[in-house]
Amino acid sequence: MSVHAEIKRISVPQLMARKGQEKIAALTAYTAPFARLLDPILDMILIGDSTAMVGYGLPDTLSISADQLAAHAAAVVRSTSHACIIVDMPFGSYQESPQQAFANAARMLAASGADGVKLEGGAVMADTTRFLVDRGIPVLAHVGLMPQYVNTMGGFKAQGMTDESAEVILRDAVAHEQAGAFGLVLEGIAEGLGRRITDALAIPTIGIGATPACDGQILVTEDILGLSGDRIPKFARQFADVGAVIRTAVEQYASDVRSGAFPAPENCFGVKR
Repeated sequence: MSVHAEIKRISVPQLMARKGQEKIAALTAYTAPFARLLDPILDMILIGDSTAMVGYGLPDTLSISADQLAAHAAAVVRSTSHACIIVDMPFGSYQESPQQAFANAARMLAASGADGVKLEGGAVMADTTRFLVDRGIPVLAHVGLMPQYVNTMGGFKAQGMTDESAEVILRDAVAHEQAGAFGLVLEGIAEGLGRRITDALAIPTIGIGATPACDGQILVTEDILGLSGDRIPKFARQFADVGAVIRTAVEQYASDVRSGAFPAPENCFGVKR
């Protein structure tokens, strides 16, 4: 007889049930220390392809691999027990065909233990969403400003600013809902469009530069902690300057090393006191 362990982690169906009831608080993480700090507080943690820029100093999100993201996701999963864990599918790992998407998504989830995947793309990717969901892989879709489409969009520009483009994004959102996505990230879109989509869908919307009316919000953790350099995106808010705390600590450490104040006898082994 099998024994099922109690599952405490927030599940995808539980996130879906938050629609219109309770806001979903989400952030990104890609290392164990950050994940441990965020886990008790958040409903969802995303191992985003933004790891390429934040963690590796790359100019965009296009150069990170599925194996790299799966490794980061595994570190986050091992370090958490509460938040629902979603991992991005990186550029080139799912666009070729639904079959390619399933093979890579299944491999990433098996390697990491994450609860689902996120993929970018409009209505053209809805068949892929359906293919994954029908085979047991929860999908968080992502429309609007899509960083993996930076070359075709001509940069990181707000989307849905005209009536015509707003209708396209609304159709994209509806297509993914109909395909079985459990939620939808709305990034960098006109505020009114974000409200319209949130009201139109029965699944939760997660905003990042969308509207306060979304069913939840997500940001890059480093942006809210002052760890992303001088530029903070318009849609983010710096809630603390952790970078200043780190600099002060490192300056004190370096000073103590150079002066001989560190290490002290209590930091050494075999020293009688």
